[in-house]
Amino acid sequence: MILSQLGYKEIINLNNGERLGLLADSDIYVEEKTGKIIAFLVPEKRLQFKIFGELEYIEIPWDSIRKIGNDMIIVELENY
Repeated sequence: MILSQLGYKEIINLNNGERLGLLADSDIYVEEKTGKIIAFLVPEKRLQFKIFGELEYIEIPWDSIRKIGNDMIIVELENY
């Protein structure tokens, strides 16, 4: 699978079934020395209409990813 195929997959939390967003809207936190993906930073959709200030992000550690399917990415987040 190539990166462009991952972009429009929806990220779903396994614990509560909540849609967290699209991978295409996310930033990726990468370890500079090794190139290893540490986490995805998904903009919080609840704050999407915020006019002033910085966006808030949901940090999804790479280790929280349980399955990458055809249409979605299943993650397991306890505290969200």
